[in-house]
Parts: sequence; structure tokens; C-alpha cells
Amino acid sequence: MNERGKWQGMWTIVRFNWPFYLVAVLVLSFGVWGALASDSPWVLGALGVAMAGALYFLIGSLAVSHQVYDRSDLYRWKWLSRALSGVDTQRIIFCHSGFDETSQDLQARHPGAEWVVLDHYDPVLMSEASIRRARKRFPPTAATQAAAYDQWPVASASADVVFGLLAIHELRTEAERSAWFREARRCLRTGGRVVLAEHTRDLANLIAFGPGFLHFHSRASWQRCWQQAGLHGMNEFNVTPWVRVFVITHS
Repeated sequence: MNERGKWQGMWTIVRFNWPFYLVAVLVLSFGVWGALASDSPWVLGALGVAMAGALYFLIGSLAVSHQVYDRSDLYRWKWLSRALSGVDTQRIIFCHSGFDETSQDLQARHPGAEWVVLDHYDPVLMSEASIRRARKRFPPTAATQAAAYDQWPVASASADVVFGLLAIHELRTEAERSAWFREARRCLRTGGRVVLAEHTRDLANLIAFGPGFLHFHSRASWQRCWQQAGLHGMNEFNVTPWVRVFVITHS
């Protein structure tokens, strides 16, 4: 198992989303210059608002990213025992959307299991520059199989667990996410589970990420998607106030 660096998660976020942070730094720099060059109360007020927003974004998003990805239990995996309690873990499918930094760690923790790692990356559907940067820096492992989100190269009723960790939100429509859940249901044996971890579109993520929280999906939307696929919510819990784990079953 690879040991994560103390600041690895936060710096990963910065590397993949650096244009946003560059803009925030430029706004702060321009604001300081403008405040020194002007004595107009209207100009100073506008600059103050812009600088406050930029500073809030920098401090808030970086602090939360560090807490979630570097200091919480998210990548220490203690929460997995709760999500996987009572289910077999001999046959596991791990799904990602072009960026995979955890499947090898999880495989090392379950060395006796049969693993299938699926990459759903589609440059047409997932066109954000941050995903392209992430994929370039962390290319898929040799054992990874490219797979459309709605057509997996996996036999029906052959898996005990399907993981979707901070990845399936890249499917932007409910129709796409429902199709993903239908494939998960097809591939799971009766009694198998989907373990889904995601930021959700809620107040905590709004406060942390501002308008960026719109990139996430609401809890109600996730629930509609798995119910449309014939799956049932079994358990859910938070890993930090910003990430929620959904345990979904094929009964």
C-alpha cells in the first residue's frame, strides 16, 4: 500500500484545477494594486468585495480539500468495514471516470479478491479540462479496462461489490447515472452491494466550494437514479461533513 503524503490530496486538487486558483490569486493581486492606486470609495468597495470572494475561495476550498482528502478517514478506509459489513468481498468491480488513485490501495487491502477495474472516461461526455489534466498525470493502470458507463465487459450476476468513489458524478445527467446503476445491478449477484462515495449538492459543500458545488448532485437525485435501476438504499453516512457514502443493495 502506498503511503499518502500529508498534503497530497489538497495539492492534487490544485494541480487539476489550477486556473481557478490562478484567477483568485490575480484578483487578490489586482485588488491590492487597485486599492493602493485609488481613493474612490466605490472602487475600493468593489475591490474589497472581489478580494474577499477570492480570499474566501482560496482559504475555504483549500482548507476543506485538505481536511477531506488528507486528514479525514476517507483514504484511511476505516469506514469500509461499515459499508461492507455482512457482504462477501471475493469479486469486486471498481469504477472510475478517468482518474484512479485508489484502486491499487484497495486491492492491496483485499488481496484475495478478484478485481475488475473499469474506466468510464469519455472525452465527449467528460470534457472538463481538470479531468484531462488528471488523466494525463495519472494514466490508467495496465489492468484497467475501458468500458462505457452503460455497457460493462462483465458477466451478469458475477460480482459481490461495485465501488464508485468520487467518480460517478462525472456522469452529468440522471439518465446516464441511472444507466450506470442498471449495469451495476446486472453485474451484482443477489445481495451484492454498490458502495458510492460522493460530495453532494448541499449546504456544507456550498459553503466550502461556492458555485462549484453545482458540479455535485443532490442526495435526492442519486436516490432517484438507483431506484430507477431497481436498487435499494441500505445505509448511508458521512465521512466528513462534505462526503457522503451510500450503501446500495441488489436484493
